[in-house]
Amino acid sequence: MLRDIFGQAWEAMLYNRRRTAITMIGMAWGIATVVLLLAYGAGFTRAIEAIFAQWGTNIIGTFPGRTSEQAGGEKSGAKVRFTIDDVDRISAAVPGINHISPIAFKDVVVQNDLHSYTWTINGVRSVFQDIWNLDTDAGRFFNGQEEQQRAHVCVIGSEAKTKLFSGGWAIGETIRLNGVLFTIVGVLSPKMQEGGDGNDRNRQIYIPFSTMSDLTDTKYLGGIWFNYTGNYQLAEQNLRATLGAAHKFRPTDHNAIYVANLMTQLHQFSILSLALQVLLSLVGALTLGIAGIGLMNIMLVAVQQRTREIGVEKALGAQRLHILTQFLSEAMVITGVGGLSGIGLAYLISVLVGRIPFYSEIATHAEDADIRLLISPTSVVVATGILIVTGLVSGMIPAIRAANLDPIEALRYE
Repeated sequence: MLRDIFGQAWEAMLYNRRRTAITMIGMAWGIATVVLLLAYGAGFTRAIEAIFAQWGTNIIGTFPGRTSEQAGGEKSGAKVRFTIDDVDRISAAVPGINHISPIAFKDVVVQNDLHSYTWTINGVRSVFQDIWNLDTDAGRFFNGQEEQQRAHVCVIGSEAKTKLFSGGWAIGETIRLNGVLFTIVGVLSPKMQEGGDGNDRNRQIYIPFSTMSDLTDTKYLGGIWFNYTGNYQLAEQNLRATLGAAHKFRPTDHNAIYVANLMTQLHQFSILSLALQVLLSLVGALTLGIAGIGLMNIMLVAVQQRTREIGVEKALGAQRLHILTQFLSEAMVITGVGGLSGIGLAYLISVLVGRIPFYSEIATHAEDADIRLLISPTSVVVATGILIVTGLVSGMIPAIRAANLDPIEALRYE
């Protein structure tokens, strides 16, 4: 019985080839739109994650400021200053810390025999490489022994190497930082960087924190960075409470210290990405709905044209369920073939489009953070679900109308 019903539906589709083909094209375009919009949303999310992934996400940095609230008898406006003792306090009080490093920075004159520039020098501990995910393109990062020995070694950014040595070999060469000789032991891999001024991270230079005292006073720190495992909100709360108790300011005073919590920023961007994907899904569903309206109209026309045929089938004993299944199956076949074609079209477009410029338009070395149309199994399943619902709704209404036709009136229809 079902074979006969589906056979009749297939014959009806072949009889109206042009109408069926146009309807299938509409469904294919609708499902392709849904898949591509979801793929764009996924590509946007991956691009944002790639921007954060270059540094790492479970990272927190804190920098001194001025109090804006009275606390413990202290007036507001007091300047907060970090010392090396604060590093130990944070390490003991904040759970889940993996690595922690003080940082002192200063803009100094960087020279070799041919060039002279003013760049930022960062005095850090050797674990700073793990905190900030600083990969070396050549050589290595300085180690703990060199830090203890106050060695005059440095690691330079990729752009600094290009500027100083015109792309030549840099490992083992010496440069002068504020007139003090340092030996280059490593060159960092390029990082994504907006703009090209002197604060470009690819031009910065890293030296042991102990050696930084040869260039500037390190009694008071420029800041403290650490990476951790666990809840990012709890880590920041413990950080503020610890430093607040040590420096006599309220933990709620966000001007006393500045906290750069990368997970907080990533969470905010994740919410925006999710909102974008929901919006794109709605737009795609509406587009597919328009194609569904076209399918419904075509099926209603088919019911009207085949009214006498339906009357004959009912006169010969066909039940309402048989008529309903016949027209619904025809609508679902059109939907299925159109859907498969649309998914294939979406894959083809995603391959042809390739990389869509995004972050690379405003940053260097940022091709990994451009948008690519990522068609995931999840997006295909979501789009298929929307397609099935659209096909059922669009096909059910004409099928019910056909099934409810009175056989006598249908046989009289001209």
